[in-house]
Amino acid sequence: MSGSGQSLLQSSLNNEIRFVMKTQKIAIVGAGTAGLASAVLLSRQGHQISLFERAAQLENVGAGVLLQPSGLAVFRHLDCFDAAMALGAPVTALQGQLANGSLLVDHHYRDLNTADFGLGMHRAALCEVLVGALPTQTIEWRLATAVLSLSEQPDGVLLDSQPAGGTKQTQHFDAVLIANGAKSQLRPQDWVLLDRPYPWGAIWSILPECERLDRQVLHQFYRGTHTMMGILPTGAVPSQPTQRLSSLFWSLPTTQLADWGQQPEQIAAWIQEIGQSWPQAAEWLAQVVTRPEQFMQAEYRDVILSRFGAGRLGILGDAAHAMSPQLGQGVNMALLDAWAIGRAVQQASTWDQVWPHYQHWRAPSIRFYQMMSRQLTPLYQSHRRDLGILRDIAFPWMYRLPWLRREMAKTISGFKMGALRELDGAVVEQR
Repeated sequence: MSGSGQSLLQSSLNNEIRFVMKTQKIAIVGAGTAGLASAVLLSRQGHQISLFERAAQLENVGAGVLLQPSGLAVFRHLDCFDAAMALGAPVTALQGQLANGSLLVDHHYRDLNTADFGLGMHRAALCEVLVGALPTQTIEWRLATAVLSLSEQPDGVLLDSQPAGGTKQTQHFDAVLIANGAKSQLRPQDWVLLDRPYPWGAIWSILPECERLDRQVLHQFYRGTHTMMGILPTGAVPSQPTQRLSSLFWSLPTTQLADWGQQPEQIAAWIQEIGQSWPQAAEWLAQVVTRPEQFMQAEYRDVILSRFGAGRLGILGDAAHAMSPQLGQGVNMALLDAWAIGRAVQQASTWDQVWPHYQHWRAPSIRFYQMMSRQLTPLYQSHRRDLGILRDIAFPWMYRLPWLRREMAKTISGFKMGALRELDGAVVEQR
């Protein structure tokens, strides 16, 4: 938890009159991080939640994620921290190594607070923890159901949906929260300022734990701006709690994703290439990578909205602010979105009162991290040789400046709300 800065909103929180909104019938579209966490908080307030998810069931799929101190603060707020710790892997540092063996990135959570750390988790484990926190009596699950359209009315929202193999249904809700990912087609189009794919994606895999490297460090490896690999301690999945895992990602232009690693010999050549610069990583990969089917593809989008809620519609998670994964903030921002919508609804008596609260808590942070991600991504995912040279010279010197090192630690923590402002984690943890 970051306790270094005075909360921007602490005084307003202490002085604010809390209104009680009558029980609402709320639809949440998407059972990912933002949708599930929002469902937990709003159902605990007594609201009736219908959770729509296109998938037929929540499966043990997905890549590893890194919960930053901001995300862990939300888990404490949700009273899910212990459950997350049981399945996750504590991460004390982020280290990025160049091909010559020198460290380009050397971030330690202790630079901000001696008690701070990150937590690597399998995305499926994270969802399992959130599902386990749902009060089942106020949740209606609508799995294997596609939401076709939304029509806002003066007294609510008409939602058209269609279950797999079924017929179209129309239901009335007091409000709808859209949390169905970066490619959402339900966002009001006049809210969308930018929606475009990133030219770089990644190949990723969940593998048996890497024991050749420090198991409490997120390791990254760079060669110029065109080669980036990461190995993240990932903990375990609920079905196999004793099998510790690591997540591997390998950055690639999206034009190369489809053809990558189609044959075993291509995988072997790739491992050999890695071994020329990072032999320990290559030794591990040679043991755990046996077939191309172990790898999956990830593509990313850049989404900027003019607003995140109005009337009886709200947008959370990647649907609201998808960005490059360079800063590793996606899941943490989704959790903060859920915390903020829960807080905003708790402080309002009507939906028109919800959105100023929500924008106040979230808009500055979202804008900051989108800006930072957009600026940093070409330094790691591009074909700009000049940017790679500049990065390799500048970054080691930046880490020698205590103030700048601390500011970078604050940024990674996920609490930043601008260049010189941050949210106090203690405010997030309050229940």
